[in-house]
Amino acid sequence: MTLTREDVRKILAILDRSDCEEMHYEFGGLKLDLRRRGGAVKLEPVVSPATADKRQASPPVAHIAAQEPIAPVTPVPRAITARTVKFMDTTLRDAHQSLWATRMTTAMMLPVAERLDRIGYDAIDLMGLIQFDVAVRYLKEDPWERVRLVRENITRTPMQASVRSKSLTGFGVVPNDILLLWTERLIANGLRRIRAFDALADLDNIVPILNFAKERGAYTVGALVYGHSPVHTDELYARKVKELIERTNCDAIMLKDACGLLTPDRIRTLVPALKQAMGKVPLELHSHCLTGLAPLVYLEGVRLGVDQVHTSIAPLANGPAQPATQTIARNLRAMGYAVELDDGLIKEVSEHFRAVAELEGKPLGVPMEYDAFHFEHQVPGGMLTNFKVQLAQAGLMHRFNDTLEECARIRRELGWPIMVTPFAQLVGTQAVLNVVQGERYRTVPDEVKLYALGYYGKLLAPIEPDILDRIIENGSKQIALEAQPLEPGVPGLRRKYPKMSDEERLLRYSFAGSQVDQMLAAGPTQTRYEFNRPLVDLLKELTTRRKHRHVYIEKGPLRLELNR
Repeated sequence: MTLTREDVRKILAILDRSDCEEMHYEFGGLKLDLRRRGGAVKLEPVVSPATADKRQASPPVAHIAAQEPIAPVTPVPRAITARTVKFMDTTLRDAHQSLWATRMTTAMMLPVAERLDRIGYDAIDLMGLIQFDVAVRYLKEDPWERVRLVRENITRTPMQASVRSKSLTGFGVVPNDILLLWTERLIANGLRRIRAFDALADLDNIVPILNFAKERGAYTVGALVYGHSPVHTDELYARKVKELIERTNCDAIMLKDACGLLTPDRIRTLVPALKQAMGKVPLELHSHCLTGLAPLVYLEGVRLGVDQVHTSIAPLANGPAQPATQTIARNLRAMGYAVELDDGLIKEVSEHFRAVAELEGKPLGVPMEYDAFHFEHQVPGGMLTNFKVQLAQAGLMHRFNDTLEECARIRRELGWPIMVTPFAQLVGTQAVLNVVQGERYRTVPDEVKLYALGYYGKLLAPIEPDILDRIIENGSKQIALEAQPLEPGVPGLRRKYPKMSDEERLLRYSFAGSQVDQMLAAGPTQTRYEFNRPLVDLLKELTTRRKHRHVYIEKGPLRLELNR
């Protein structure tokens, strides 16, 4: 157990906030004792020589050993011809979103951006709405500046951004012209591929976005979100994909399995149905390893005609993230397919992020065990942690499995919404309320009522009548029973902020209060990642903080004592 940069941030935050004469802090193996300064100034660091971190800086990337997760080679027969399979990299977006709570900074990306550009990817996925959200609220980075900085280093490989229908960084419904302005600025800042999706498969919600992006020269990808339910049939997807291509002439179709629910059996019927409806339009496959099946699903999907697979570079792969680029590439080559990726550059990028993970105390992706219950509740990994916190605060931790079962029940009652944003959050919130309050639908969040009344789009299946009655009765009376078209939002936004760029206007539209001001006050985006060890950083910072005369820090075998 070693000191991480997250430990250092916690320690310094406690030092800055503490006004107590004495304080003892202990959490997650980290112990901290403080006594306020009283006498003469004398700094005497005492570090156990047997356990002190003697490394001065990270060795060159090429010298750090990489360990790739090994997936079994599927027993699929070898390809008769060497068809080339294309890859999209998700390391800079979905991988750290799934494994690191979207906490990868721009400075962590830039050292390997140029190498990612040369690996041979068909595209690199960079930005979704959650990346904008976390950058502003938690990392205090301008997300638009991130796009421009990465674009300076990735000049050959197209980069992609995702647009979700009806909403931006929050769960509220926004006017269409706001979504179109958002799309325009994504393209203007260098994101040449635009992907749009609607979790209800209500194509009216994404057709305008895709057509708007195509008119501005972007490569457009229409995404259909995979759902596991009685209404999400092969026939439904084939019908939707045919309509989507006819109405948008999009450049590619993506099968988006955000919940990791696809199985090899289902892919054997779904891909042929899609390919028959799509004609020559390329098919992309995106899944998560939440059930451990995604690597096998990819290999079987390619055999059936999938043109591009979405992978991330281990160690930011597996677990709740995508399958590992290294493993999928190796297995596809063994099956006789051509994979035009530079394995040497992939190894260098892998070693970089392994070193970052070690310094920051971030988790590495590991294969997950198969869990049949996941197909019932379908709750994303990050929400499971939130459930535990909320139930623990209510003294109901023993009701955790009941909450997951409640999620499954609510999905059925609400017409089988797919558990992706924003519907995963509204189902999960309703489930916790039902369990904690002991009466189902006694309290109804606004988002649940908006969903039930069609504000987010047309539902694929009707809501159970008695449940709909409860939602209408107990939900906010301020929500009209019939959704009305929203007034355009861009003219008012430009009047409200007359001397700002559209990029900053969109951020201020999306983030309430002073969040954008705090982001701007943090200064320019950091572009250099320092590989100093956390202990070195901590000692430097402690010498500048003189409020406490005694500081004692302990974690595992490390002891650090400072007396002033």
